[in-house]
Amino acid sequence: MPTIQIGRKEIPYELRRSPTASERRITITPGHVEVLALVSDNEDDIAGFLERKRQWVFNTVREMERITADRHVVPRFITGSKIPYRGRNMSLTVRRTDAEQIAITYRNGFIVDLPHWAGDEPDNLVASELKLWLKQRARRDVREIAAEYGRRFNLVPRSIRTADLAHGWGSCGPEGNILIHWHLVFAPRKVLEYVVAHELAHLKHRSHGPEFWAYLAAIMPGGESSRSWLDRYQSALSASFFG
Repeated sequence: MPTIQIGRKEIPYELRRSPTASERRITITPGHVEVLALVSDNEDDIAGFLERKRQWVFNTVREMERITADRHVVPRFITGSKIPYRGRNMSLTVRRTDAEQIAITYRNGFIVDLPHWAGDEPDNLVASELKLWLKQRARRDVREIAAEYGRRFNLVPRSIRTADLAHGWGSCGPEGNILIHWHLVFAPRKVLEYVVAHELAHLKHRSHGPEFWAYLAAIMPGGESSRSWLDRYQSALSASFFG
């Protein structure tokens, strides 16, 4: 494995070339440094790039070592933390890059790439960006589900959006405006679908009478299991992981 020599410290790194990369990139996680190079780069190109980044690499590696050593007192939004998503606790990886902007990707777990300007204690930054990502995903999921029910059952609300509701998981106003609690992104998708279907059913039947429950069962068979899941885990969902 190649290394970067900075003073007395020798830092090993993994070199990876990507045919789709448009720029060179360095990514640092605890115990690992990855250098992404262009396919056309020769050894001098890579060496020059690393020379320009050597102080940043040294400082970031040292910071990662400090975080690892103090893991018992570090914040919760760090590599190794678990983030609730769609009924599961998914792993979080926080990496340092030389990029200008923060980036979040999801590949069977959350990967947060922090820009070079992020401070030594980026917990609040990671938390706020993850919360924004989850809210956007909840909004997208709700719209996808509503569109499918609109196509299949002609249930089209005047509007449907996500919000932070003080009470309940959803509501359907008298004019057909539907609100869905964004915390349902932490529940299995089938549970989110149940809540959306429940509120859409109110477009046909306003009260929770026998006709309403029969109609809901017709458009979403097996919804009782999702309702039971909500009854069981509503306290955990209400207490947002993000405060």
